Amino acid sequence: MKPETVEKATRGRPSRRPQIVAATEKLVRTRGLASVTTRAIAEEAGCSEAALYVHFQGRLHLLLAVLEESLPDMLEPLRTLEASAGRSTPRANVLRALRAVFAFHERVIPTICGLFADPELLAAYRKSLTDRGKGPAGAISRLRSYIRAEQELGRLDAQIDAEVVADTLMASSFFHAFTGQFLGKPEPFARFSHRLLDSLIPGEDGRSRDSSKR
Repeated sequence: MKPETVEKATRGRPSRRPQIVAATEKLVRTRGLASVTTRAIAEEAGCSEAALYVHFQGRLHLLLAVLEESLPDMLEPLRTLEASAGRSTPRANVLRALRAVFAFHERVIPTICGLFADPELLAAYRKSLTDRGKGPAGAISRLRSYIRAEQELGRLDAQIDAEVVADTLMASSFFHAFTGQFLGKPEPFARFSHRLLDSLIPGEDGRSRDSSKR
């Protein structure tokens, strides 16, 4: 692997970064992380290996880019959720956010699981999350904050443990995405998410209306 190179765009030419990230994600899904080399990525993206280092410092930064590419799809609905206290119904608001979280988990499962086969890469990824203050804790915190806000408004039962519910929602989404891909028999998440909320947030004011969508 070449020495780290400062990320930059080639002047006068369109950036190849999006194609390189897309090629990397495709290879992780189709070949597995262990087979994703810079040479394979370059071939898939239709560029030279040197072109990869114009945009990325190395393989780790490429894989981080793959994971971060889908983050907005989850973060924006979670930000919207935090601002939704008192609007619509708690159940409808949480369902929208939870579906976005699940879509993110479905997309990143192959890369996340592959990291465990490469201890050095996994350690580097952990460090990168810590250094940048990122990871699942942020998403869980947004879910927890929303639940507590609705409790303060009297729209959710004050006896609900917001921390446990937020942790369970995140963990259930990840495990559902994992088992669906591992076993090759995914249960439709829409149906599962309704049952999940029936258990975690019973009797809230939007339950009967949303349950009719099953």
